[in-house]
Amino acid sequence: MKMLAFAKRNRKEMMRDPLTLVFGVGFPVVLLLLMTIIERSVSGSTGVRVSQFEMQNLLPGLLVFGLSFLSLFSGMLLAGDRESSLLLRLFASPMKTLDYLLGYALPLMLVAVLQSLICLFVGLILGASLSWRLLLMLLSLLPCAMLFLGFGLMLGSFMTYKQVGGAASIVVNVAAWLSGTWFELALIGGAFERICYLLPFAHAVDLVRKAYSGSGNVLENLLFVILYALLLLLIAALLFHRRIKGGTARK
Repeated sequence: MKMLAFAKRNRKEMMRDPLTLVFGVGFPVVLLLLMTIIERSVSGSTGVRVSQFEMQNLLPGLLVFGLSFLSLFSGMLLAGDRESSLLLRLFASPMKTLDYLLGYALPLMLVAVLQSLICLFVGLILGASLSWRLLLMLLSLLPCAMLFLGFGLMLGSFMTYKQVGGAASIVVNVAAWLSGTWFELALIGGAFERICYLLPFAHAVDLVRKAYSGSGNVLENLLFVILYALLLLLIAALLFHRRIKGGTARK
């Protein structure tokens, strides 16, 4: 009950800044519309289809990219609470580290679900195939959402509000350019591709694409994303627990 009450408070806090949420939910939709227009224009004028911007490749990539904004939302929410001394007062309560982290994660997971459903609905309008595999694709987005929440909660546990904004923006950009959303990583190959697959973002995009298309083994990608998410959440929990034990929120 304590955790749910804290989650309800965080949901209300996010609603105080609806513009940020609208941007996070709407920006991937705008990109989906723009890339679809570009792909149809190029294929219509030249007869050459841009496979990377076809719906079966573009939609999963943009769904994962949209979730990357969770790192910004969660990190800034946690860092803002630390700077306002709210957490310092809450540290006197019987809440535990898991209660705090779940209190931040639950409302943001609802944002992730809403964002994914809206983007998927627009994708269907633009020509995505309707099948039962859409459900598998949505389920595959859950560990991806936890991955980006892990980034945000970790950053928010030790950075200031302004610092989180810059660091989370780096996460968003790295997720965009090193995930294979905008271009096939194999086109560059070599050390660049190997580095990309040492990070979780390319695995997240591959996971969602394979779940949507039904081709390829998702197990390796799924395990990679889950392990990264668990590691980040563990680091966030350790950093947060240290603050609880020390009775300080700002340092």
